Amino acid sequence: MKFGCHLSIRNGYLGAARQALSMKMDAFQYFPKNPRSLKTKLFNREDAALCKHFCKAHGLSSIGHSPYPTSLTPHDIVRRKQVIASLLNDLAITDACGSIGIVVHFGKETSRGNPLASYQLMIDVLNEVLEEWDGNAKILLENRAGLPGTIGTTLEELVQVRKLCDFPEKIGFCLDTCHAFASGLWNGDNWGEVLKRGRELAYFDELQVVHLNNSKYSTRQGKDRHAPVFGPGFITEGQFDALMQTPECKDIPFILETPKEIIPHEKEIAMLQKRWN
Repeated sequence: MKFGCHLSIRNGYLGAARQALSMKMDAFQYFPKNPRSLKTKLFNREDAALCKHFCKAHGLSSIGHSPYPTSLTPHDIVRRKQVIASLLNDLAITDACGSIGIVVHFGKETSRGNPLASYQLMIDVLNEVLEEWDGNAKILLENRAGLPGTIGTTLEELVQVRKLCDFPEKIGFCLDTCHAFASGLWNGDNWGEVLKRGRELAYFDELQVVHLNNSKYSTRQGKDRHAPVFGPGFITEGQFDALMQTPECKDIPFILETPKEIIPHEKEIAMLQKRWN
């Protein structure tokens, strides 16, 4: 199993990779630029190349995460242009760092009167980005944490959006365990059903990363509040066992996005490795 957490790039991309190795991690996630802005970044290509070389030399996997304002269903033309430019910038940075790709949250509903409009807008935005992108890094669509029935909470939606894009080979998936629990996709006891359906849809063929998060709230409440894997959360260690035993997940990164104030990430990584490695 590959375990890691989200790290800062305050000391550069190579600095984040060095920190991951010092914490005895197998993978790490980072924001390629300011996480609160869509402004593009003129990044240090030498630093990115050194990060790529370092990760390759030490067997580290890395993943980028798009800034918080990124939305695949932008509300107007101006924001759409900003999102597209930002995503292309994110892809360029993650590619230069040798990362798997950039995690992007599934879009939100834009019209209650026309539910298909949100999906069509999302596909159009993805097509516009990926038509211009020709690197190795992928867009990694992440499931959302909404109430049951909220857009972006089912495997079917994720798979269908990828399938309907003009460049499906440039898209992969990120599974967030807290989001899946919050939406009721995974209620803690039905991993066998999730796995069976995911295999039927070929979802797991394109799964590139797992965000390994417990939930502060019980299932089907739609609340995206992360908790430590080992600690005060509603997903038990036994329920996580079923996920960890999934063959398709054996070689992909599991990234913690848990509150490090409760359990420091270095300690939690060691606990993960002791139990599941």
